[in-house]
Amino acid sequence: MSDRVYHVRVGGEFACFTDPGLKVERCSYPVMTPSAARGLLEAIFWKPEFRWEIRTITVLKPIKQMSIMRNEIADRQSDKPIIIEHKRQQRASLILKDVDYVIAAAMVLKPGVNNFGKYLDQFERKLEKGQCHHTPCLGTREFAAWFELGTGKEKPLESERVNLQLGQMLFDIAYKEDEERQEISFHRHIADGEKRIAKGYAHALYFEAEVKNGVLIVPRDKYRELYSLEGIYV
Repeated sequence: MSDRVYHVRVGGEFACFTDPGLKVERCSYPVMTPSAARGLLEAIFWKPEFRWEIRTITVLKPIKQMSIMRNEIADRQSDKPIIIEHKRQQRASLILKDVDYVIAAAMVLKPGVNNFGKYLDQFERKLEKGQCHHTPCLGTREFAAWFELGTGKEKPLESERVNLQLGQMLFDIAYKEDEERQEISFHRHIADGEKRIAKGYAHALYFEAEVKNGVLIVPRDKYRELYSLEGIYV
């Protein structure tokens, strides 16, 4: 596999990075998760021939939290129409305010893919022009993010550097094919842009997270665990 590390600076007015196990009252992690960082980069540029691996997340601003109430729908959308007045619920969320991060991420190609330079050029052009596939967000769609190419030299002010023991943080979610546990359906991409529908289950992966001097380091071995579960990149 080939890779190259990019630095992308992202931020926004509000953010909410939650544990998928918190279904009702949402409480954000104090810092962006690797899963959210990957999703944001995929909103800018993604191809089935590679995957974004997050290396570090640098926190440039002090952590500010606030509580809000939001109107949400109790049920998921299905083939049947939903009457919002009958399904509306008010839920509390603990979110982040005024966030600014630098994501260091590697574009890791799948084995056998050789046109590395083409993807690098496409991604760099998108960053330079501020283009994206769809609007990047900070954990949830209503919290849109701005983004720009970073230098890798951005650091928080000495007085604002964060040091936190975060405990177990969401790393990412593996989608594992399993004939006995067909809980969800998802796409598996094949060669030449083709894809098939696979069935199995989603497995959340966690890691012991710590922010030192404003930097969250993502362990590389978690990607090996993720790829082993999904049966790809190995």
